[in-house]
Amino acid sequence: MLGRSPGRTLGLTLALVSAFAFGGSGTAAKPLIEAGLSPLHVVWLRVTGAAVVLLPLAYRHRDAFRRRPGLLIGFGLLAVAGVQACYFAAISRIPVGVALLIEYLGPPLLLGYVRFVQRRPISRGAAIGAGVAVAGLACVVEVWNGLSFDALGVLFALGAACCQVGYFVLADAGSRGERPVDPIAVSAYGLLIGSVVLTAVTRPWEADWGKLGGDVVMNGHTLPALLPAAWMVLIATVLAYLTGVVAVQHLSPPVAGVVANLEAVVATVLAWVLLGEHLGLPQTAGGLLVLAGAFAAQASKPAKPSGPERTTEAAGNAGSTGADAVPAGATALGERLARAAGAEARRERRQDRHRGR
Repeated sequence: MLGRSPGRTLGLTLALVSAFAFGGSGTAAKPLIEAGLSPLHVVWLRVTGAAVVLLPLAYRHRDAFRRRPGLLIGFGLLAVAGVQACYFAAISRIPVGVALLIEYLGPPLLLGYVRFVQRRPISRGAAIGAGVAVAGLACVVEVWNGLSFDALGVLFALGAACCQVGYFVLADAGSRGERPVDPIAVSAYGLLIGSVVLTAVTRPWEADWGKLGGDVVMNGHTLPALLPAAWMVLIATVLAYLTGVVAVQHLSPPVAGVVANLEAVVATVLAWVLLGEHLGLPQTAGGLLVLAGAFAAQASKPAKPSGPERTTEAAGNAGSTGADAVPAGATALGERLARAAGAEARRERRQDRHRGR
């Protein structure tokens, strides 16, 4: 299955790395929040720290902002600032489990966007995988333990889900068109723009950043506060965004979106191991469902477009569909070249025989 296409295998590997990296963000952030930093200030630290790390790369790819400013601004507003701000606004009004489940309705929403807005075909496996993964997420977060309807909170959570759709759509759009953008530039400028937006929202100058020089407690163990802060910035943000954006450009956005659901499973397992939070039987079963959904989505063969766009789409998707994506025109061209080569060889043989006489 994985041998069908090197590009698809690389995309799946990077998507898994991204999901695991994103999944550790909550575990790293919780000790900092318990030490006295507000959730929004922790989010600002995460995004701004990553933006500073990637600043040299942003400077190196500064031409990308001149070529595709709308794409990079949109990625920063939606995929970085939008997801973070909407999610934390949601959990201030509704239970965390409910907010997480609603946010991870992003993959089904993404399928709807691709099918009905972009009018591109989606595979049956990706659709089934998304449904199974969402059912598993309901078990992972144990949504039945904290159902509480708050219209505004639900709207914020839906906003986070929609912003998550923007993450996958814009990451995919960066590789398309006449002016493709390097995925490193998408991540670097997205985090930089997101940092500027979050600075205006969170007012970081009001935080007590001196707490980063002290210690925090994680599952009964004392450790320097800079350790989880560094993990949150370097692994859960820099590595997560870089690998995630590249993965989307090797996989289709719907498949990458379903694989990203593994983030919730990783977050739950890390909270169990590092924070001592109990992992119950429903959560274990839900995690297996998420794995099954992600496997079904990535194992499915991408749907082939129909009509006049089929040849161009097949060429564009060669990295993710393997040999099946070779356009029919390429075969016809090869046959014409073979016939021409054969005719030339016969002509040379006749000339040789003529000279022999």
